[in-house]
Amino acid sequence: MLSRIQNPLINPLPRKKMIDRQLTFDEQHMSEALVEARAALGAGEFPVGCVIARGDRVMARGRRSNSRGEAANELDHAEISTLRLFLSGHPEVPPDAVTVYATMEPCLMCYTTMLLNGIRRIVYGYEDAMGGGTGLDLSGLAPLYREMRVEIVPHLRRAECLALFREFFGNADHDYWRGSPLAEYTLRQS
Repeated sequence: MLSRIQNPLINPLPRKKMIDRQLTFDEQHMSEALVEARAALGAGEFPVGCVIARGDRVMARGRRSNSRGEAANELDHAEISTLRLFLSGHPEVPPDAVTVYATMEPCLMCYTTMLLNGIRRIVYGYEDAMGGGTGLDLSGLAPLYREMRVEIVPHLRRAECLALFREFFGNADHDYWRGSPLAEYTLRQS
């Protein structure tokens, strides 16, 4: 009889190495999303950065734009612009083979757009206490959504992401979502 260590079918070590490797990729790619978020903040925009990656390779990157000024709108979210770049730049890569990394939990619009485009793994840093969409219970929806299996990894590098949102909401020059439940929640965090 083979021992547990000798039997590769039940040996937990390869699974642990795979998990460790994925955590390394997750940390690396969240670092890239943080770079994008810092660039957005530096431009006076809401500090959401996003990266779409497959394994160790970044396939697309983006940041929130048009959260202020005359062109202000709720369409130019980091996840949407990054998804567009990924889909147009890598049509050969199946969307269910990539992971989306975002400094803030995707809103309902971004979350469902990613799902409809085949994304099945999402990692985010800071929870969107006002409009986060990843808590949506898909099992109670129409069959299109009900049958989707999605992996959500919350709070990766949360403290670093939170610091960017605290800086944004703490700056009187930024009026995007000022006084909102998200701003109040964020400023209460430590």
